[in-house]
Amino acid sequence: MVILIRKRHVAYLVLLCCFVAGLSAVLWHGNAAFTAAFAPEEGTPFTVVVDAGHGGEDGGAVAGDGTVESGLNLAIARRVRDLLTFAGVPTTVTREGDAAIYDLGSATLREKKVSDLHNRVALVDELPGAVLLSIHQNSLPSSPSTRGAQVFWNRQEGAEELASSIQEALNGAVNAGHEKKAAQVPSSVYLMKEITAPGVLVECGFLSNAAETALLQDEGYQQRLSAAVCGALTEWLEGRGTEDEV
Repeated sequence: MVILIRKRHVAYLVLLCCFVAGLSAVLWHGNAAFTAAFAPEEGTPFTVVVDAGHGGEDGGAVAGDGTVESGLNLAIARRVRDLLTFAGVPTTVTREGDAAIYDLGSATLREKKVSDLHNRVALVDELPGAVLLSIHQNSLPSSPSTRGAQVFWNRQEGAEELASSIQEALNGAVNAGHEKKAAQVPSSVYLMKEITAPGVLVECGFLSNAAETALLQDEGYQQRLSAAVCGALTEWLEGRGTEDEV
């Protein structure tokens, strides 16, 4: 009997197994770029935009130990990008380093934030077949025991299904005992509201929880979280690609 396995199925299995097999140690070398182990299929209809939230003067939430959200967002976004690239998924990012992407004429912090968000929206909307994956950290100082990764979706077609898949993967990988449900993103989140592409926002954990903050800084934990996100995302892309072929 001959068993045919499509390249993306193989890539998905690699992503699911990479942490257990120790592949993360091979894949992650600082900020080094990777050559895809699986070349993208010709005519691949999607490109994943990995968005590391905040950046530069806009650090986002700050943990009790001084850990700044924007740095964690960037570290995890890089891991996600590298895993997707390894799997042959066309991928781009909104920022490469600790800097926002506002226009040079922006003067005040507010102007810089507004310009940065407008530019992120434009980056996503100008890319055919874009799928946004925005990486953030949560914070709830009034409840320091609250923890766990949660995924939010925007109103575009397919986003809720993607968010639910990623949430299920994260519940199994990092949320044991603190499982959460995916939810629609609040309308106040400008980037998610304004883009015309399907988008999900992953709140990787709570910086208001000291124990979870420590975990979020651990490279092994970041890789496990990233592998869960990428495995679910790759499976969703495979399903969407199959729908397009019908």
